[in-house]
Amino acid sequence: MPLDPQARQIIEQAAAATLPPYPTLTPPEARRAMEQRAAGIEWGPQPLAAVAELQIPGPGAELNTRVYTPDGTTPLPVLLYFHGGGWVLGSVETHDNLCRALAMAAGCIVISVDYRLAPENKFPAAALDCFAALNWLSANAARLGADPERIAIGGDSSGANLATVTCLMAREQSRPMPIFQLLFYPVTNFAFDTPSYLENGEGYMLSRDDMKWFWNHYLPSDADGRNALASPLRAVDLRGLPPTLVITAGYDPLRDEAEAYAARLKAAGVSTSLIRYEGMIHGFLRWAPVLDEARKAIDQAAEALKSALVYK
Repeated sequence: MPLDPQARQIIEQAAAATLPPYPTLTPPEARRAMEQRAAGIEWGPQPLAAVAELQIPGPGAELNTRVYTPDGTTPLPVLLYFHGGGWVLGSVETHDNLCRALAMAAGCIVISVDYRLAPENKFPAAALDCFAALNWLSANAARLGADPERIAIGGDSSGANLATVTCLMAREQSRPMPIFQLLFYPVTNFAFDTPSYLENGEGYMLSRDDMKWFWNHYLPSDADGRNALASPLRAVDLRGLPPTLVITAGYDPLRDEAEAYAARLKAAGVSTSLIRYEGMIHGFLRWAPVLDEARKAIDQAAEALKSALVYK
């Protein structure tokens, strides 16, 4: 399928704006650039019953979270969400509108977590923060009007990596496990040699060089990239993980590793659905105000969450 015309327009607008590539910036500069780009996408009003800031215990320091509560009778199901940004960029602010949209569409509480970022805090700091957030939520859901028996976990890109890695840690340590995983175009492997990297490594917003820059900041050494808690596709055994929806984009360098992970989950006996948006680019959900396919994907994700959580 050809590149979606609306996605092409986003790429052309970015090219016309001559935005500096992330690898030419320092991490603080790149974070500011991502915040500015996110602020430039106008979503319009997304009313919820409540949006609150909450600090929860973390292994290094307290973690800032943002709790999105829709209208509904408590206890509500809940989605623990980790933002993307290559483990280096992103925040609850850059993903605020996406989390609002998911809370509204799925009728569940969404908790967005500001985990520690690299390179100041390298692997496995972010993963340990996310695991701590899941353990805290499992023990304290009732405080938020949430049902501890109906917890899902999710994220986009590196956040999706952290979501599924958190499930791997929960399994290994016999901790409470979410009942569903929602993975938007996840990073699953420290490698750059798939056909989708060759086809889409330049010109589609996320580049091969971007991913090398992210990984180099995240990992203490290349050897750490072989660790399943960095590259879940390399896990020996994926049995026992929650039912999963994986959403990918056709013009994304991460497409193949994300779809390979979905295939590995299915082969391990995990109920797994894979949806590829053929004409889309990496990160397309955050462009929902101008991408019809992104709005469709949010609706599909919300239906999957409802099926797993609301009607359980």
